[in-house]
Amino acid sequence: MTADGHTPAQDDDWEPFGRPLFEDPSTRALSRVGVVDVGSNSVRMVVFDGAARSPAYFYNEKIMCGLGKGLAETGRLNPEGRRRALVALKRFALLARGMGIDPLTVIATAATREASDGPGFQDEVFGETGLRLHVIDGDEEARLSAQGVLLGWPDARGIVCDMGGNSMELARISGGKVGRRVTTPLGPFRMQQVEGGPRRRLAHIDRILRAAQGQIASHGERIYLVGGSWRVIARLDMERRNYPLTVLHEYRMTPQGLLDTLDWIAASDLAMLRVRTGTSAERMELVPLAGEVLREVIKVLKPTEIDVSAYGIREGLLYEQMPEKLRARDPLLEAARMSEITQARMPGFGKKLYYFLEPLFKDWPKDRLRLARAACLLHDTTWRAHPDYRAEACFDNATRANLGGLDHPGRVFLGLSLLHRYKNSRTGSRMEPLFRLLSDEEIAKAEVLGKAMRFGAMFSVGDPANAGQLVWRPRKRVLELSLTEEGAGLFGEVAQARFASLALAMKAQTEVILLPCP
Repeated sequence: MTADGHTPAQDDDWEPFGRPLFEDPSTRALSRVGVVDVGSNSVRMVVFDGAARSPAYFYNEKIMCGLGKGLAETGRLNPEGRRRALVALKRFALLARGMGIDPLTVIATAATREASDGPGFQDEVFGETGLRLHVIDGDEEARLSAQGVLLGWPDARGIVCDMGGNSMELARISGGKVGRRVTTPLGPFRMQQVEGGPRRRLAHIDRILRAAQGQIASHGERIYLVGGSWRVIARLDMERRNYPLTVLHEYRMTPQGLLDTLDWIAASDLAMLRVRTGTSAERMELVPLAGEVLREVIKVLKPTEIDVSAYGIREGLLYEQMPEKLRARDPLLEAARMSEITQARMPGFGKKLYYFLEPLFKDWPKDRLRLARAACLLHDTTWRAHPDYRAEACFDNATRANLGGLDHPGRVFLGLSLLHRYKNSRTGSRMEPLFRLLSDEEIAKAEVLGKAMRFGAMFSVGDPANAGQLVWRPRKRVLELSLTEEGAGLFGEVAQARFASLALAMKAQTEVILLPCP
């Protein structure tokens, strides 16, 4: 019993997972939010820098404790895992205090909820650290994990498949909502306790999956993979394919391609693969068993596509407490706006730049217009980099940053457009291997967007609309620029050269018109 009358295992008057993270709209974009996930295999602390629609990771630390190792056999938490988890939580509590984050939101999943000594572990953690472990059931685990996918993938539709150490959750998502969900005992630690070898395990997995499939009514849909074991397998898939971009979020695989990778893993030296991919020994040990489960997932659920989500239960906890108005915003554009506000020389110019250039994009599809908006917001965020490296810095930021709502071709398109914002030619770039993720037409569009931003930035003294107006006449292939008196004064040699370069990329003739003074 504490001074305020609560015991460690009791809920108090706060929300189910502790104090709401989005208490005050005026501080919502400024506060740092700390979340700790005490899982069956790992204990991770994440601090989000600003509880916004697309939060940035201010701090991220993981310890592979193995808390649930042997649980199926003993019914208790692994003693060494318990000790290591307590040490990690002590450290996280001190880090949070140093960062001014109070309280940390701490959730515990399958191992703690299923172990006979789980309540004792909760009490021990509270006594040693002052942290309250909020133990969630399998249904809640599935729901929060699915909401994490929705945080970074607003239009996601299909089945979320989240594998932890002792359980695997399935949840249906569609229209920004989480539907039917089910939890299964198909984590790798559980699979270690199934006797009789691979055949018995596969029969066991098949039986459980078919029952789960009936509950969520999955029929050949997209699957979103969440969890460390899945991410390792996806990283190995990249290795086998010699895939040029190693960002796991929104990495997409075909069922047959993934089965080929599972065959490749089974025939390979795991120690060698671990070194090649930088995977921990603890995680790689579980990959063969996770692979057996994944084979059956493909066989039973018959997915059309398999995608990887780097967002899961921790991000789902943020999404849980977001107002609907905030959920409805585009995570990519929100992240781009935040970057512009904090890093650009003239925050707010990106929107004006987009509207100035918009006539050039009249035939672009909606998804590419979205990328054009994001590019304009980001066009000036690497100005501090050395001029010789700004183009590459832009490309790296776009392709490797933690951005939601952005698939891999979209990352490369955005990066290439920003590269051309600072550099006319991409020939000889070290990024060239990534260009193969785009078609020739998409590469050409990215170049036009980049060179358009490069030209439009010449009118950054205020609103480009005050300088003039662009008109694109695609049938005649004429790019027309009408200039006001102010615009004519800004249209110097460099601006003229950039305008000519833009026209060349568009395969257009130019026409410059001087507007009469008002």
